[in-house]
Amino acid sequence: MLTPRSGLETLKPYSVEEINWPVRLDANERPLDLPPAVKAKVAERLASLPFNRYPEISAQSLKTTIGADFGLKAANVLIGNGSSEVLEALCYAFGGAGRSIVYPSPSFSMYGIYAKLADSQPVPVELNRDYTLDADKLLAAAKQAAASVILLCNPNNPTGMIMPPEQVEYIVANTGSLVVIDEAYHEFYGQTSVHLLQKHPHVAVARTFSKAYGLAAARVGYLLANEEVTQTIGKVLLPYSVNALTLATAETVFGMRREFAGSIAENSRERDRMTAALSGLPGMTVYPSQTNFLLVKSNDAAGLVARLSARGIGVRDFSKSPGLINCIRLGIGTPAENDAVLEAVNS
Repeated sequence: MLTPRSGLETLKPYSVEEINWPVRLDANERPLDLPPAVKAKVAERLASLPFNRYPEISAQSLKTTIGADFGLKAANVLIGNGSSEVLEALCYAFGGAGRSIVYPSPSFSMYGIYAKLADSQPVPVELNRDYTLDADKLLAAAKQAAASVILLCNPNNPTGMIMPPEQVEYIVANTGSLVVIDEAYHEFYGQTSVHLLQKHPHVAVARTFSKAYGLAAARVGYLLANEEVTQTIGKVLLPYSVNALTLATAETVFGMRREFAGSIAENSRERDRMTAALSGLPGMTVYPSQTNFLLVKSNDAAGLVARLSARGIGVRDFSKSPGLINCIRLGIGTPAENDAVLEAVNS
């Protein structure tokens, strides 16, 4: 009989319903494909790519491009197969047996799984009832657990809430743990903790191309940190973990980021419109968001999901998840898709 590694029996794999919804608002994706000018440039770049050659093992070209934009060296940048791979590798590199990884809860569901896979003790710290963070409570938990890593998703997924810059800096200033700020939704918020890298060597910032820049299909993300941190994490990444097609696409998109400004602004306007429209409905609470999605609490969450599903609208149902009872996460789509949501909700 085959016996898997001890502990795997308690893990629930990351899973979503693989339904090809006519209106897909369940994965926080960019609702539109790449801007035509960007897609044309990507196609041109890929057409000249030698498919028979391995990619740069160090992703040096993309690291240099990203690092220069932040006033950092290529050595301060780590590229991964999505920011998720970088965060998982970070847990392997700085976690381990007898070590703890602290993070707010509810937050990105994979944090606890990454900690367990790294043989670390996951220490979730419950958010306040309004989904704000008690920084002192988090710091106390980190101190008690002698945490090696603190993971902060800012803005937070799936709540959409932010940790103000002064709160993040307060946490960083009052711990010796490696503080990792996951900024997957930075482009919709505008604030960043990257400046903390200059004076705090125990800070790292993760970003992704999957959300604002529409490269969910390509799977690419990066980490900004001091050279010691990036080199250490690099030891546990697989060789050639990011393929050449993705590297070339990401470098092209990064260089053409201005092409996305209009659609990002429209998404934020639509988010505010949806917040106002849904907040006025009886039995419904919409939490403040600085992302491309809304967390919505309903007295009849099951009925709400059913009405949306009947119209071909997919959303993420968290209504039975700890800390998120009766909540759904609603991605912000195109204006027409958002109109379809409002029509379904009001039906």
